[in-house]
Amino acid sequence: MLEQLTGLIIHLIQSSGYFGVFVLMTLNATAIPIPSEVTLPFAGFLSSQGNLSLSFVIVIGILGDLTGSVIGYSIGYFLEEAILLNLIKKYGKFILVTEHDYEKATKWIKKYGTPVVFIGKMTPGVKSFISVAAGITEIKFVKFILGNILAALIYITSVSYIGFYLGSKWNVLGGYFRKFELLIVVLLILGLLFYINYKLKIIKFKKK
Repeated sequence: MLEQLTGLIIHLIQSSGYFGVFVLMTLNATAIPIPSEVTLPFAGFLSSQGNLSLSFVIVIGILGDLTGSVIGYSIGYFLEEAILLNLIKKYGKFILVTEHDYEKATKWIKKYGTPVVFIGKMTPGVKSFISVAAGITEIKFVKFILGNILAALIYITSVSYIGFYLGSKWNVLGGYFRKFELLIVVLLILGLLFYINYKLKIIKFKKK
């Protein structure tokens, strides 16, 4: 299944260039599991061959991610929770989202807010659903957009550049993402905890 999906991604980008990157990144950010760890490295590889501009790939990737994130946020914000849960029960397996994912994502966002959106947008297996979860919890739209853009800038630039650097070996990156997914999540959570601890210290200092 993954090999077939990878083939479709490659074909779309080869045939439509930046438009393909935009569509794929939009779908990925709208809770449809299109692996960006395939889209971005391959686009980066094409940039290394002179077929695309790496700068344009990054910009188009960010715009696509932002578009999809706004769509995902809107779905979560405007759709009734009971309806959304029912849809997840029925069709969640097709977009790799479970009730547990839903509960975990919304719980963390309610507790920690924007930092969870920032980290979630860079975490494989989580980032495609995090926008919907942000809409469900009704996190402030401006904060959501800022966190989303910053995360997309870091993630998309890094992964696209790695694909550019690896050249014809771009496809090994997806394997590393899957192999070290847990490690990536742990490191990002540690970063979140460090951020929260830092903010709490500032608040305590101000009170004094």
